[in-house]
Amino acid sequence: MRRLVEAWQRHWPALAVLLLALAALLPQASTPRAEPAARHVEWPNAWEGRALRALGEVERRFAARFPGAIGRFSDGERVLVLRRVNEPTRRLHPAADCFRGLGWRIARTQLERDARERLWRCFEAEGRDGRRLRVCERIEGEDGEAFVDASSWFWSAVLGRSRGPWQAVTVVEAL
Repeated sequence: MRRLVEAWQRHWPALAVLLLALAALLPQASTPRAEPAARHVEWPNAWEGRALRALGEVERRFAARFPGAIGRFSDGERVLVLRRVNEPTRRLHPAADCFRGLGWRIARTQLERDARERLWRCFEAEGRDGRRLRVCERIEGEDGEAFVDASSWFWSAVLGRSRGPWQAVTVVEAL
């Protein structure tokens, strides 16, 4: 028993590093390698009672590398970005990251409930030109599970706690 304790005391740092390395590989090992997702998705014609019209090809370059489908629409007052994925991916990231990457300042991030009691993560974005936007987002699984941040969605999906396909919904409106 004493030899076992001495061996543990001498080698525990190496074992800890090995366990951490194995934990880091878990997402790659447990993520199913499915066939590429079909790019055609039947998008909705209306959002919250207002007709949607498709916008231009702004996301074409990003969508070409995105493991799913992206639709960008307007109801005349708001822009609605829908992203659909069939498997866990790190390419489904928070809208705040996109806005920051484009030079917008992010403020007033908070969780809010809409009229249907759905939870959303919302923030305000201010551009260099002084334009201000309100952005709200959530991720919804076909199994009814909903998430307000990409990280909790990713790990829930990787670990099989949420089943897809999933749809990320981002609503952008001028302030």
